[in-house]
Amino acid sequence: MELSIEKLVFGGQGLAKKDGKTYLVWNALPGETVRVKVVKKAHSVYEAIAEEVLTPSPDRVEAIETHSLSCSPWQILKFEAENAWKQKIAQETYERLGDLKNSAPIPIVSNAAQQTGYRNKIEYSFSSSPKGLSLAFFERDSHTKQAIPFCCLADDAIQKRTDHILDWLKKEGPHERCLKSLVIRSDSQGRSIAGLFLEEAVGIKTHPALNESLTGFHIYAAKKPILEAGEKSLTTSLNGTALTFGLFSFFQINTPLFEKALLDMAGHLEPSSKLVDFYSGVGAIGISLKKHVESAILVESHAEAAAYAKANIKRHHLKNYEAILSETETITRLITSDSTVIFDPPRAGLHSRVLRKILAEKPIRILYLSCDIATHARDIKALSGAYKLKDLKLYNFFPRTPHIESLAVLEQI
Repeated sequence: MELSIEKLVFGGQGLAKKDGKTYLVWNALPGETVRVKVVKKAHSVYEAIAEEVLTPSPDRVEAIETHSLSCSPWQILKFEAENAWKQKIAQETYERLGDLKNSAPIPIVSNAAQQTGYRNKIEYSFSSSPKGLSLAFFERDSHTKQAIPFCCLADDAIQKRTDHILDWLKKEGPHERCLKSLVIRSDSQGRSIAGLFLEEAVGIKTHPALNESLTGFHIYAAKKPILEAGEKSLTTSLNGTALTFGLFSFFQINTPLFEKALLDMAGHLEPSSKLVDFYSGVGAIGISLKKHVESAILVESHAEAAAYAKANIKRHHLKNYEAILSETETITRLITSDSTVIFDPPRAGLHSRVLRKILAEKPIRILYLSCDIATHARDIKALSGAYKLKDLKLYNFFPRTPHIESLAVLEQI
């Protein structure tokens, strides 16, 4: 069927309406007329993929990769238009879910010089064909795998290691059904470590040759290590602060842009600040802001990340810092009236216990970095009776994708 696309919506698809039905369409831009294939229906909304563009938008560009729908579906959109649409979508979301009426346009921070090659972590799947074993991604809204030669979002260090690892795997000869995924991470020095995850132990006894670029390789079956070689960690510098992290630790994907967000956060702190950094990971925020606060407690629920947070505190000789392994919602006692609180939660946003504790104790200031603008808006609204929104800013951490990150600074009314 043919559809006319009205606008882009939260999630990244183009919105179309026809015969009383709503369609969310991938590979479609506002103002375009497209011929689509419906792939599924959920709650009276039809999801589709445009197979033919009959009337292209002036903002459309050629996708860099044939698998763009799997990893970065906004490769078809000019970068200036991408930023503009992220602002429009965010504005609509904060007004609708956060009750921010008649608010000024939300600024967005981006880097036009690095629209690709910014990811320091990539997870690949595998597929096989008569041509042999290949890296793969799952097709959009599908369980079907698509073989890929590389992903343009990965940084140079990862790109250079994938062929090396794939050549080794072809020599080892495990069947594709035994291979689950390959995770590769890199650091600011061009080093990388990798983890190969197997569906079952298949007796692999070797590993790819390690060197100064690929410094560690680890194999897991049923989430248990069956072969470990070389380094288990990497080190990246954020605004001059070196931080060590592991294969499983959360660490920001786009570090150059994240450094800009850290500078923005620093501008809202005072030297006397008693910081509590929830969902701290290895200390990427809290430790990077060490020169701007009096003391800090880092709270992290992932054991590996919490261990690296403690090591990073020790590395920088921060006697006024502490790292605690805990779920945020079970240690809300740390939220006090004289504290400044930082949150960088997963997509689900803040737990109701955390929101209640904030409203009861009223910490001085809240810096809330979010990877989901919908839950961000919801939580800002929940706190609006006690806090005013001093600053709200968007960050295009994930160019060529619909993903939007945001930072809210809240202060007591």
